[in-house]
Order: sequence, then C-alpha cells, then structure tokens
Amino acid sequence: MTTTRKSIHGVWSSRLAFVLAATGSAVGLGNIWKFPYIAGEHGGGAFVLVYLMCIAVIGIPIMMAEVMLGRRGRQSPINTMRSLAQEAGADPRWSWLGWAGVLAGFLILSYYSVIAGWALAYVFRAVSGAFTGATAEGIASIFERLTGDPERLMAWHTLFMIMTMIVVARGVRGGLEKAVRFLVPALFVLLLLLDGYAMASGAFDQGLQFLFNPDFSKIDANGVLIAMGHAFFTLSLGMGAIMVYGSYLPERASIARTSITIAVLDTIVALLAGMAIFPIVFVNGLEPGAGPGLIFQTLPIAFGHMTGGLVFGTLFFVLLVFAAWTSSISLIEPAVAWLVENRGMTRVNASVVAGIVTWLFGLLTVFSFNQWSEFHLLSFIPVFKTATVFDLLDYLTANIMLPLGGLCIAIFSVWVMRRDDSLQELDMGDGMAYRLWYALVRYVTPVAVIIVFLNVTGLVDFSRLLGMAG
Repeated sequence: MTTTRKSIHGVWSSRLAFVLAATGSAVGLGNIWKFPYIAGEHGGGAFVLVYLMCIAVIGIPIMMAEVMLGRRGRQSPINTMRSLAQEAGADPRWSWLGWAGVLAGFLILSYYSVIAGWALAYVFRAVSGAFTGATAEGIASIFERLTGDPERLMAWHTLFMIMTMIVVARGVRGGLEKAVRFLVPALFVLLLLLDGYAMASGAFDQGLQFLFNPDFSKIDANGVLIAMGHAFFTLSLGMGAIMVYGSYLPERASIARTSITIAVLDTIVALLAGMAIFPIVFVNGLEPGAGPGLIFQTLPIAFGHMTGGLVFGTLFFVLLVFAAWTSSISLIEPAVAWLVENRGMTRVNASVVAGIVTWLFGLLTVFSFNQWSEFHLLSFIPVFKTATVFDLLDYLTANIMLPLGGLCIAIFSVWVMRRDDSLQELDMGDGMAYRLWYALVRYVTPVAVIIVFLNVTGLVDFSRLLGMAG
C-alpha cells in the first residue's frame, strides 16, 4: 500500500494509539456537556434516533474519507488538499477546504476553551466540598456567579489555553499519546459509576424513557440540522482534526475498523452521559432542556448527595478537563502543523502563536455570558433574535461549517479523487464493504446535507415532512 509521502511531525506508535487519540478528540465536551442538553432541548428520544442515524450513515463514512485523505497527504489539511488535488489533476483551490477546516477548528476552540474553563473551575469547587448537600438552587447560584464574572472566566480560559499549548508543543507521542492511554479508559469507568448512581436515583426509568423513546412530534427541521451538525461536531469531522490525525496513522492500520471503533466509543460515551444526567434532572425537578449549563447544574447535585461524592465529583471534573484537553489539542493541531510546514516555525513557537490568536478570539465568548449577554448581533433575523456571540459561533460551526466541510470531503473523496487511489488507501478490496462506503459517500451524504440546507433556506418545509413521518 501506499504513498511515498512521510509526515515530518511523526506518527502514532500503533493503531491503538490512533484510536485512543482520535477517540480522545471525539470524546470531550461534545459528548458529556453538549449532547445531553441539545437532546433535552429537542425532545430526547427522537433527537437521539436521528443523531444515531446520522452517525451510522453519514458520520462513519465521512470519518473514513477524512482519515483516508489525511493519511494519503501526510501533511496539514491545507497542504494535504493541495497535494491531493494536484495528484488527481483537480483545481488547486481544493486547498480552500483545508483552510475552512482549520478556521472551523479555530472558531470552535475559541469558545470550547471557555467552556473547558468552567470544568477547571468546578474541579476546585468539587474538591473544596462546595457541592456537598447543595440544593438545585445552590448549584445554579454557583454556576451563575462563575459565568457572570468576566475576570474569572478569562482566567480559567487563559489557564486552559496554556495547558493546550504546552501539550501541543511536545508533539504527537510526547504529549497527547501518553495522556490518552490512561484518560480515555478512566472516563468510561467514571461514567459507568455515575450510571450506577443514576439507577438508584429513583428516576432512571424516566430518564431512559426520555432518552430512548422517540416522539417525532417533538423534533423539527432545526432539530434535524442540529443532530447532523452534532454528528460532525462530536466525531471532530470537517474541522481538520481527523485529517491531520490521519496523517500520523501507520500505513498498515485499517481505516475502516479504526473509524468504526472511534464512532462506536464516541456514541457510547454520549449515551452513557445522557443516562447518567437525565435521571438526576428528573429526580430533582430540573428542566432537561436547560441549555449549555446543564451538566454544570445537574451532576454536582448527584456528587453533593452520593456517598464519596466529594472524591467522585473531583475526579469527574478532572477527567472532564482532560477529555476537553485532548479535544482541544486536536482542534489546534491543524493550524500548528501548517505553521511548522509553511512558516518554518518550531512546534513550540507555532503552538504559542496559534494559542494566543485563539485566546484572543475566545474573549468574545467570555463576554457573551456577562457583559455582552444582552448584545444580539443578528437580532433582526427571527431565529437569532436572542442569540449571543457564543450562540452564533456554536450555530455557525456545528450546523453550517462542519456539515459543509463534510460535504466537500465526500465530494472530493469519490467525485474528484481517483477510485484506484481510494481503493489503495482504504485497503478494503473491491468488495461489498468498499462499494457500500463508496455509495454512501457518493450519494447519501451529499443528498442529506443538501436536504437540510434546502430546509434552512425555506425551499423545503422539512418540519412538515418530519411531522408526517412521526
């Protein structure tokens, strides 16, 4: 198999290292912080079913395509797309797809770092016993005091970005790989312990019913768009992260098996998080669609009342920080790789430059929760009437940039790239598995994305179609 290109940044020591690293990228705040609250906002079971369908039919095939492009190019996403376009005899402007991925990762990390800062702050609150015996109102007050203070948010945002820059500066094996070998399995163990607590909460059945019983009258076209966007968000697709990680993948590792493994592990974490959180929500009379603060206002209640809650709460938020940490490294890596390749920087200097620019842009999100909470940039558009800068960044990246990035990856992989090249790189043989992947990426993914965007423009009333299906 293979290509003569070699990554100047090194490679993962094994397929397992790549699986853990990519799972670490995928398993982060998107699963534990974001998935439960967006599922709650869009009716629970129906949203989960649509989300799972998006993962299986769109997410996994696109992940395979993105890893394939990364491994074949062996460079940053920008240079990879330029090289592969040249190899295919295509327009060199395909490198714009690499630029779009790097930009998406940059924008996501700018607000992701702020939310990760919340988790950092909660480590110290948990270890101090601030959650012990606290009521739902008390926990809500702790959260409001944190987000309402721009100086505190800025400090935690700064600390998290410094942590990210330090690990990225150490490289592929020296930083990320060492951490994920312990942290990813540990996160699974803690989630299982939390699920055990939820089973004894008295509302576990209600939580399962909410999470797995689909009622399509509770999901609209916007919910479908968000489910698809989150499938890309949670698998780190369309933002250059998986492409650059794929460029470090050993040549003999199976792209299909590793992609499926990562998607399955990522989905399991999201569902385990929902199974732990929603019973706690219902037993304490909280609102499942409480928004971005859901995990910071529900899990602390459990820790405050469970045996050993101080220890478990501290460990959980420590691991949540590390889950966010491994994701943030993958978000900034494409920009760092490009700076090393094209500007002759060392990894240390590239990490500092990329980190400072991201930190500065992250201040927009910091102020969105306090000083600028009443500033609504696009209030003249009904759907964004009350949207803060943070809300707009989240919507733009998860619901527009990532799906469009995935669409372009699909188009390039099967409409531009030579079939023999994808056959060689995927190394699946020209059998049923390859043909299924080829058909999904060639037809299903583009059609799915186009349908959603037709709905957004108002040309197709997708909500009415969903209502009829329900």
